[in-house]
Amino acid sequence: MPGNSPRRRERLEPARWWTVRAAQNRKPSTYRCPLCGRHLPSLSEHLLIAPEGDTRRRRHAHTECVLEARRRGELVLRDEWEATQPRRPPWWRRLGRVVSGD
Repeated sequence: MPGNSPRRRERLEPARWWTVRAAQNRKPSTYRCPLCGRHLPSLSEHLLIAPEGDTRRRRHAHTECVLEARRRGELVLRDEWEATQPRRPPWWRRLGRVVSGD
């Protein structure tokens, strides 16, 4: 019986950060969750995940799978990723360097 099979973790494609939003699909399709590999009926409540905001590569995923991947640190959101990046100087300071020749 498919519901009793152990969860099979899939591999997500590499991405620096992800966007996550609620799915609002009304198309009667069945998807496969990229996190566990199990089927996901589109009319059930689930989430869309997109690597680095690229909606052309979005995937439908179980809400529980996304929450678990977030707990494991596998789905870093953009705000979290940006907080780890070095800050660029303000535009006016960069402009000053160009004018002064630094």
